[in-house]
Amino acid sequence: MQTIRPKFTFNCGGNILSLEKPVVMGILNLTPDSFYTYSRTLETTNALNKAAIMIEQGAKIIDIGAQSTRPGAAILSAEEELSRLQIVLPELTKAFPAAIFSIDTFYQKTAEFAVKNGVHIINDVSAFELDKSLLPFVVESRVPYVLMHPGSHFNKDLTASNNENLLKDMMDFFLSKLAPLIASGHPDIILDPGFGFGKNLAQNTLLLKNLSSFGIFKMPILAGLSRKSMIRQLTHTDTSDALTGTIAANTIALLNGASILRVHDVLAAVQTIQVVEAMSEV
Repeated sequence: MQTIRPKFTFNCGGNILSLEKPVVMGILNLTPDSFYTYSRTLETTNALNKAAIMIEQGAKIIDIGAQSTRPGAAILSAEEELSRLQIVLPELTKAFPAAIFSIDTFYQKTAEFAVKNGVHIINDVSAFELDKSLLPFVVESRVPYVLMHPGSHFNKDLTASNNENLLKDMMDFFLSKLAPLIASGHPDIILDPGFGFGKNLAQNTLLLKNLSSFGIFKMPILAGLSRKSMIRQLTHTDTSDALTGTIAANTIALLNGASILRVHDVLAAVQTIQVVEAMSEV
């Protein structure tokens, strides 16, 4: 299978992020309720230790989130989200000045705080839908931006795509959301198809199988599959035992053009990339 992957380098506050080969984004949750228990932390020392381990294992990006977006989770206000970040996040960016951090948020206020404190990628799971003021901030700051397809995850009034129309509907969605960013000349955009967000098992597997379709946009693709419900459903296991299934899904994502793997288990993802890349060179 031929991998379709664009060649990109992003300027992340002076740190260069190369996506010419796939990289790993490690998940650091400053939350008490994220779906994978081991990923939860609210205490600064623990967060610093986890970040250090992920960087040592080969993570190129550390994705910091201060609220859970799992199905059924309550949406925190920007003020509540910021209260979890205000002490820990500056300590993280100060401790690891050469690391590239992203902020997992859909609030302009949180994104602005994060960027002022050393974060250089905005990872928005709502595609500007939950805070319209995030769009002008992204355009003005020109910070690399992850645009995710959330489906009906945050808007239950939306009609979910059926299996036949899923890919077309996602293409149309990305075109509409990319339009103002491209018109503004925003240089650095990453696409995330949003595995598990407003999609059932059949749609998630269809999406993974056809991930290379999004290569048409000539933008890096982020795959966030780590230990998610689709893995647990396919392997008939729980979150704690979903690593092997995650590795298999990440392998398929890489073969279909993924540039970034967003994961809880950094070392396993780094090794997965190493093997897949070695095979592509044979």
